[in-house]
Amino acid sequence: MATKHSELCIVILAVSDLKRASIFYETAFTLEKVVDTPVYIEYNLPNQIRIGLYDRTGFSRNTGKTAQQSESETTSATELYFYCENLENSIQNILDAGAEVLSPLQPRDWGDRAAYFSDPDGNVLVLAEKI
Repeated sequence: MATKHSELCIVILAVSDLKRASIFYETAFTLEKVVDTPVYIEYNLPNQIRIGLYDRTGFSRNTGKTAQQSESETTSATELYFYCENLENSIQNILDAGAEVLSPLQPRDWGDRAAYFSDPDGNVLVLAEKI
């Protein structure tokens, strides 16, 4: 009997300022908000995947451990990689949201054109297209 593989359905990021993070993600990406509570906001992404933004304190209550926070000169160990239909427009949107440029748009060794950014909490966001 074949075993069913696990299926990723949601990525949750611990954030230090939920309102700031939600404004950033709503400006950077066109997302459908499906959950909106005082400590947690969730959005639908294409392909039945969701992204959640969780107030760092609430996130830590669930795990029993403090969620690590990036220093201003570092990034988190998390990277979200997005393929974009209109890469230049998507880059402009993420810049308008206030993302920090980590590495400009350029061809990458693995066959994509990609640009690297960080969100206000130091999570790495990659906007890319296959070439």
